[in-house]
This record gives sequence, structure tokens and C-alpha cells, in this order.
Amino acid sequence: MAAALLTMWALAEALPRLDFDFAARRWAAAILIPAGLAIGIAAFLQFRRADTTINPMTPDRSAALVTTGLYGISRNPIYVADAVILVGCALLFANALAFLAVPLFAAYVQRFQIAAEERALRGRFGEPFEAYCRRVRRWL
Repeated sequence: MAAALLTMWALAEALPRLDFDFAARRWAAAILIPAGLAIGIAAFLQFRRADTTINPMTPDRSAALVTTGLYGISRNPIYVADAVILVGCALLFANALAFLAVPLFAAYVQRFQIAAEERALRGRFGEPFEAYCRRVRRWL
């Protein structure tokens, strides 16, 4: 996520001709960034209540398969939260090119993080995880 924010800043600096301004952009950012934080914190707390790991680098240590609450809407609400925060930040940068960092972030996370997490969870939980994947979308 930090790399995506740095990319947004670099793109905005490199091409100031793509800057934009509209009255509601700051208000929209003021809504999106806290909303993303709230989603991320709520998802984190669900993992804590289930007494399972929140560390995305160690999905093999998962003690429980969390499938309710936010995880009943998205298999990856923390990454959704990150994307919402990034959209809010792109609005703050006020440069059309900054929005490119959001799909780049999503593609990177999908390829290098989510795929590995899902392999580990499939190995750990088997058919219950498969059923969860059939029932709940990866992002939204």
C-alpha cells in the first residue's frame, strides 16, 4: 500500500497537467479514507475475536476460518479497505493519473498475496474453504 501511495505521488508530480479539482473531492476523500480505515479495523477485530492470525505472511497459522460479518461479504475486506483508502488518497492528490495506482495495487495483491493466502487456506481448511469461496466473492 505504501508503494501505491508513493506511485500516486510520483505520477501526480510527473504529470501536473492531469491535475483536476472539483468542490466535492476533499469531502469524498474525507469520507472514503475513514471508511476504509473503519472497514480495515473491523476486519482486523474479527480475526482477533476468532483468535486467528492477522499476519498475511503466515496464513498457514490460521486457527479459524472467518466467514461471517465483513468476511461474509468479501473474502478480503482488509484489501478492499486498502483500495478504498487509496481511492480517497488519489482524490487528495487531485491528479487523474494517481488513480492508476489503485488497479495496480489490486493486481499486485491478487497475484502475490491473495493467491498464496488462498493456497494456504485451501490446504488448511479444505472443503469448508472451497464452499466459502463458492459463496463469497474475493473482493466484492
